[in-house]
Amino acid sequence: MNADAIESMVRDVLSRMNSLQGATPTTAAPAPGTTQHQAKVHDYPLASKHPEWVKTATNKTLEELTLANVLSGKITAQDMRITPETLRIQAAIARDAGRDRLAMNFERAAELTAVPDDRILEIYNALRPYRSSQQELLEIAEDLESRYHAKICAAFVREAAALYVERKKLKGDD
Repeated sequence: MNADAIESMVRDVLSRMNSLQGATPTTAAPAPGTTQHQAKVHDYPLASKHPEWVKTATNKTLEELTLANVLSGKITAQDMRITPETLRIQAAIARDAGRDRLAMNFERAAELTAVPDDRILEIYNALRPYRSSQQELLEIAEDLESRYHAKICAAFVREAAALYVERKKLKGDD
């Protein structure tokens, strides 16, 4: 693939992302037992201004995330995983700061916390040029939306499918 084709593809993707930027992402309701904070720029950084808002996926607090606890085995890799709520708080702060694209990335990351790591790797590989058919990509989008409620991510996969059709980057097009 030549540099001009890559540059053209990147410009097209960025243009499509910018067109999505105006769309307000659907924010999922907070998980049972959690609250949704209306975070603003003045709440940043959370670690110093609102450490009580930040919990890990295993309900550990920031105070518990110490090197001593890691070395003693009290903290594992699973304990370090971020929650969708924390990512959505970060999205609210970014949006309040006028950084809508960054906010959308946080919203997308919040969606991906529900998707198992091995599935994310499968999707990543499927999104590489010439690896999937249009139907396979649309099935991935449907799976993201229906199984994981990842509407923003599903929209990106659908956009990729449409772009791959235009650019002849689907399996069998090479």
